Amino acid sequence: MRKLLYILLIVCGLISCNKKKITNPRYTSFPDEKALRAQVISLDTALFRYPFRITVKDSIALVLDLHNADHFFHAFSYPDWKHIVSFGKRGEGPEEMQSGEKVQFDSPDSVWILDANKMEITRWSISRTNHSAKREEAIKLDKALVRTLDFCKTNSGFLTTNYLGEFRYNEVSNEGKLTKSDGYIPTETNYEEISLPALAQAWRTFIDYNPNNGILAMVTQLGEVLEIYDLKNKTHSVFYGPQGEPRFRIVEGDYVPTGIMGFSDIKVTDKYIYAVFHNRSFKEIGEAYKRGENPESGGRYIYVFNLKGEPVKKYTLDHAIYGIDVNEQTGTIFATDVNHDEPLLEFRI
Repeated sequence: MRKLLYILLIVCGLISCNKKKITNPRYTSFPDEKALRAQVISLDTALFRYPFRITVKDSIALVLDLHNADHFFHAFSYPDWKHIVSFGKRGEGPEEMQSGEKVQFDSPDSVWILDANKMEITRWSISRTNHSAKREEAIKLDKALVRTLDFCKTNSGFLTTNYLGEFRYNEVSNEGKLTKSDGYIPTETNYEEISLPALAQAWRTFIDYNPNNGILAMVTQLGEVLEIYDLKNKTHSVFYGPQGEPRFRIVEGDYVPTGIMGFSDIKVTDKYIYAVFHNRSFKEIGEAYKRGENPESGGRYIYVFNLKGEPVKKYTLDHAIYGIDVNEQTGTIFATDVNHDEPLLEFRI
C-alpha cells in the first residue's frame, strides 16, 4: 500500500494534479500610444549573423550574436560604436562556448555571460585600450538546475529560470549552487495529461531583475503574460493581455505552439518595465512560408508597464526587433534587428 501511494505521489508530481481554478487580472489597452522611428547605428565592421541581445553601460556596448560562426559576443565603444573585440569563441574547448544566451554588465568593464549547453556562467573583463576580453572566472551551475536559459545577477548570486515546471525561478549562490526555488506557472487551464516540464517549455519566459527596487519581471515567449515578483516585499502578481496564456498542443510528448509569438525581451528600470511584443500568430507565419515568403522576425511593439504591472504606454515601431536595452536618463532604447544588414537601432522616447 505504501509503495502504491509513493507511486501516485510521483505521478502527481509529473502531471498537473491541481484542479484549482486560477483567474488572473487582465489589461486590454494602453492609456498612451506613440509611434517611434528608428535611427540606424552605423558600424565600422560587418560581424553579425543573428544579433539577439544588446546591452549598453557607460562607454561600452555589447551584442550577443546567437548564430555567429566564430564568437558569440561583440564589444563596441559607446557612443562612437567602434569595434573593440569579439569574444566567447564557439567550440568544444575548455574555455570555449557551446551556446550563448545572455550578457549582463557586472561593472562598466566587466560582464557576466551564460552558456546553457555547458551549464556555466562566466565573467569577462573588457579592455578598450588593449582591444581585449579576458575570462576572469567560471561558475559551474548546479546539476539540479537542468538547463538554464536565462539569468540575472544579484548581490548574493543569480536568479535563473526554471524549466522543470514545479517552480518559476531559482535562486543560485555565487558558487552556482541552487539555494531556493519559488513561483508557479500561472495557467488558467487545467492540464490533465501534460508533464510539468512540457508545460514549462510552453511557458518559457524572458526575465530581468533590478536590484535597486527588487523587481524580478518575466514575460512569456508565447501568448501574452507578464509576471512580477517583488522580492523586497515578497509579493507576486500576474497579468494577462488580450492574447492570454500560451496556446499549444502536445505531439509525441513535446509541445507545438498554436497561438501567437509573444514577447522576446524585457528590461526593468527604476520606474518601469519595458517588453518587446510580437503578436504574430503561428498560423500567419506558417501560411507565409507556404507562399514562399520569408516573414520578418521580431516584434514591432514595445509595451511599458509600471512596477505594479499597470499598462502605461505602447510604442509602435518602424522595424521588427528582438532585444532591447533602455536608458531612461537619456530617453534612449537600443535594439537589435535580425532582418537587415544594419542590425543595431536606436529609438528616442
